[in-house]
Amino acid sequence: MIDFTWKVIEKDLQGIAKRFSATSRNIANANTPGYAKRNVSFEDQLRDVIESGKKLKMTRTDKRHIPSLPHSVAAVRPAETRVTDEIYRLDGNNVDPEREMSILSETRMQYTAMSRFAARKLSGLRSAISGR
Repeated sequence: MIDFTWKVIEKDLQGIAKRFSATSRNIANANTPGYAKRNVSFEDQLRDVIESGKKLKMTRTDKRHIPSLPHSVAAVRPAETRVTDEIYRLDGNNVDPEREMSILSETRMQYTAMSRFAARKLSGLRSAISGR
């Protein structure tokens, strides 16, 4: 049975992978006139799910009411958005290569941290199974 922590780890790694992809495309298109950079966000949604036990549950009494989403880790969707309201260069391209490289480094560190966390959790499970 997969517990809540594994679901969070999986969703976090999916979001990080999507951010890697978007940031790589941004860097690859840094010299493409008119290219609008892409950002990926998912941490706020994931944090809301993790902290949902601390919040008052809202009930929808009508299908037209706005749901307070997400309700589960599976409902978290990493959102990729085009940034069109920032101008970096006169040709319409808004990619700052230095900023994108720092985002790439930060994303790599997040991936490394989450991978190590998953490895430690797996090691603990292995120890419990083997009776150590």
